[in-house]
Amino acid sequence: MAKEFTVIIEQDEEDWFIAEVPELKGCHTQAKSLDDLMERVKESIRLCLETQGKEYPKIRLVGVQKVAV
Repeated sequence: MAKEFTVIIEQDEEDWFIAEVPELKGCHTQAKSLDDLMERVKESIRLCLETQGKEYPKIRLVGVQKVAV
């Protein structure tokens, strides 16, 4: 059975999409299109799981909030 992970996606000033997986320390990637990004993030997750095994930190994303200052 596949494990689901949260992926946070941002876009930088040069229009690159950047993905981070909070549950897996150091698991991130980037691409010029969202389709490519999704393929790359799956590959990145697989590689992180290979190196971290089942001992990855159990982090749970609670939410995203905008704050005006």
